Amino acid sequence: MNIKNIYCTLIVLFFCIAKTNAQEVLTIEEAMKIALENNFEIKIAKNNSTISETNVTVGNAGLLPTATANIVDNNSVTNSTQVRQDGTSTTLNNAKNNSLTYGVSLGWTVFDGMRMFARYDQLKELQKLGDSELKRTILVKIGQVNSAYYDLVQQQHQLAALDTTIVISKQRVELAQNRFTIGKASKLEVLNAQVDLNTDQVTLLRQKESYANAKILLNQYLARDPKINFKVTDLVTVDEKLVLADLMNLAQKQNPALESQIINKRIAELQLKQVKASRYPTVNLTSGYNFSESQSSLGFTSENSSRGFTYGFNASMNIFDGFNQHRNEKVAKLQIENSQIAIDQQNMILNTQLSTAFQTYLTNLELIDLEENNEAIARQNLEITLDKFRIGTITTIDFRTAQLNYVNAKVRYSNAQYEAKLSEIALKELAGNINF
Repeated sequence: MNIKNIYCTLIVLFFCIAKTNAQEVLTIEEAMKIALENNFEIKIAKNNSTISETNVTVGNAGLLPTATANIVDNNSVTNSTQVRQDGTSTTLNNAKNNSLTYGVSLGWTVFDGMRMFARYDQLKELQKLGDSELKRTILVKIGQVNSAYYDLVQQQHQLAALDTTIVISKQRVELAQNRFTIGKASKLEVLNAQVDLNTDQVTLLRQKESYANAKILLNQYLARDPKINFKVTDLVTVDEKLVLADLMNLAQKQNPALESQIINKRIAELQLKQVKASRYPTVNLTSGYNFSESQSSLGFTSENSSRGFTYGFNASMNIFDGFNQHRNEKVAKLQIENSQIAIDQQNMILNTQLSTAFQTYLTNLELIDLEENNEAIARQNLEITLDKFRIGTITTIDFRTAQLNYVNAKVRYSNAQYEAKLSEIALKELAGNINF
């Protein structure tokens, strides 16, 4: 009987392995690479970063002159009457008049209180802000991919544990049936074994559903067809060498949220420079070359034309604007103060998140060792219980208890690994240090 059970188990495992090998084995490195290439939010963030980079030009800051070509053509047909000083008059119906003006004009702001230079520096900071937002989006999405990936690893472990308990429950049904056949057990024992087997099969079916849905979610993060089937690796490797002080130092340099607040303060400072520029005069140079032609059917001059170069400058300076300059500067200074407050707040939030996540990380590392030991004990207890059940020295309730303890121990060990990996991912995301 034991040889037969072992043979059947090997056959089942052979077909499971064959089916598994037919699926794509997706590694975490491959998943992150696909996400970087396909994820929609990362694509949008990349485009926004490119927009910010494209906007950094001296022309957008107002440092370059502008040239404009223009043409104006006016035509009219009128009935006209002219009365001269000596009393004579001239009348002409359908008199045609036309005027054509065209040329090129050039304008250049040569001084505006250094506003244009502050604007150019501000555009550079906005580019940095776009890069920081791209980095934040990538870290968040890669963190989600990691979490979804290792959730699948954990669920694969649970499926394996449930597969094991199904095999054991089937052996129990067979043993109970044999004992009933030879008169050593009641029908009730067979029925109880069958009920427990059915319960295990329902649990396995629910777990398969959860596993399939988790695959669909990961495919969503990878922006690919949700029906793509694949398998993930079974190994969960947790980095056990993280140090809180090192993570905090990295976060001060690399955390995108903190980096964005620092950049926002610099942008606010440059905005104040632009506001203060209104205290100074603005000087513009103007020039152009224009052509003008006109014709008139009635009047002393029938045709007129001119062409030539024009040039000049204009200057303006705000003397009094109802105290708006003072108000605008005060508001800009308050914006800088708010930016500094936001930096201090983000620092506090970041340190709190790191400290909390690190404590969770340490607890989960201890739980891994504890649950690994519990699983080994539960496996040994199940082996002993199974041997005793075969010879009929323990009750079915004791056997079922040992069986469930083993399954629960395997699930808790898998959960401990998963939770520790999540803690590691969270810490590295906060420190801006996820490798991808």
